[in-house]
Amino acid sequence: MIKKMKSFEGRHWETGSIQNALALQGVKASHTNKPYSEAFLLGISGGITFGYFTFEYKGFLPHLAFLTRNTFSPFQTMLERLGVIQNIHQTTKSEIAEKNLIDVLETGYPALVWADACTLPYNGMAGAQYWNMMPVVAYGMDGDTVLLADRSSQPFRVSMEIFTQARARVKEDRFRLLTIEPPQTSKLVSAVQKSIWQCIELFTEKPPKGTRDNFGFAAYQNLADLLVNTRNKKSWERFFARGPRLYSALAGSVTQPGAFEWIMNWGSADGAERAMYADFLDEAALLLEKPNLKNAAKQFRLSHRLWCDFAHAILPDTSSHFNEVKRLLLHRKELFIQQGEDASEDIQAVNAQLNKLEAKSGQEFFLSENETKSMRENLREHVLKISAAELKAIEMLQAGI
Repeated sequence: MIKKMKSFEGRHWETGSIQNALALQGVKASHTNKPYSEAFLLGISGGITFGYFTFEYKGFLPHLAFLTRNTFSPFQTMLERLGVIQNIHQTTKSEIAEKNLIDVLETGYPALVWADACTLPYNGMAGAQYWNMMPVVAYGMDGDTVLLADRSSQPFRVSMEIFTQARARVKEDRFRLLTIEPPQTSKLVSAVQKSIWQCIELFTEKPPKGTRDNFGFAAYQNLADLLVNTRNKKSWERFFARGPRLYSALAGSVTQPGAFEWIMNWGSADGAERAMYADFLDEAALLLEKPNLKNAAKQFRLSHRLWCDFAHAILPDTSSHFNEVKRLLLHRKELFIQQGEDASEDIQAVNAQLNKLEAKSGQEFFLSENETKSMRENLREHVLKISAAELKAIEMLQAGI
């Protein structure tokens, strides 16, 4: 049942894991006669949006989150919309969990398994004081070693002992294992229609959870205001004051993404995944026989370019230090995707360089007071340009559907 793969195409824990699992089974989409693309699965999961959040915990620098895609149960939404039959195995006992995994792999099916990313050694997050349970794809065994597909083109090898520890980290997902059947072709049209309307609502309506200012066009305006409004306690001048706090917002740390990485590295693709969503709309236009959806796709590709410009303004080339941070962050992502575990030493070296630059931000910040103020004003202009472009894109999407 498991197809031999030259490389894995999935790049995100949720959409990428399902893409890898279906590709390993040799499943093809009826409208393309090719493996289901991650772009298509991104669209079916609810598509893209914008969310803006800030956090500060005792003993840690404040940080932010830019959400670029639907985060309201996207994994389950994907499977249900596609009519995918799910076979769930879950237990509280480690020995049964290991047996369940081995039994599934012996049948020739890949297994979607929830594991703590901080515990899996190839992520280089040893010592992290938090956890992140996400699905990865187990597709084989080599002695006592589990073979995994996880956001890289290359496989990862993890001992059963460590993999079991990672699977046990959080009670809710402890030892959860899932196998999936192919999507039902008869469900594709309705799945695409529902998904596009959900994407529109995520931009324009009150979110299912949270405050309105945190999502969609309201979040763009909120962020634009906070970049220049110095009186608000959550303004960037106050909450992300020049120095380590601002560095945390812009560049993050080895274990916590900053604004640049949320846009360029965290999702399935760069530019806040806007070009990838455009690819979904091109598929949707074919499947629904609605060619006008291609107009919205073209507009989202414009938005993709604006997001990339925004990311490069976050770590401006005018600062040699920020330019080096940017280079290192992009290089680390490329190493992970192209070489996987073979790049472990190189990734550790990159992390060491990033740690030095982060420490240096507290000694002498890379931008003067006036340069920092100008940067915030410039970032505001980028946010407003993105918002205007995506308002037009959503209007085209409504017209097209």
